[in-house]
Amino acid sequence: MPITKSAKKAYRQNLKRRKISLIYKKKIKSLYKEIKKLISQKKKEEAKSLLPKVYKALDKAGKVGVIKKNTAARKKSKITKLINLEIKED
Repeated sequence: MPITKSAKKAYRQNLKRRKISLIYKKKIKSLYKEIKKLISQKKKEEAKSLLPKVYKALDKAGKVGVIKKNTAARKKSKITKLINLEIKED
């Protein structure tokens, strides 16, 4: 456990930031799972309608530093390709 006053404050800040970061990551993961489930069920239009929510969550996480901006861009590209690939197969 931290002993000095500054270490105690840094520890509190770390806990608060970790909680916020986990919220962002959980949101991204849940949206990913939902889209993959929709794709496996061949519900392409519903998956496409979720895409803006995924973009928003990834952009926000990248903006605040939870994930890097290029990671957000890569994930957006990957999920878009996945949806477009499923659409072209039909």
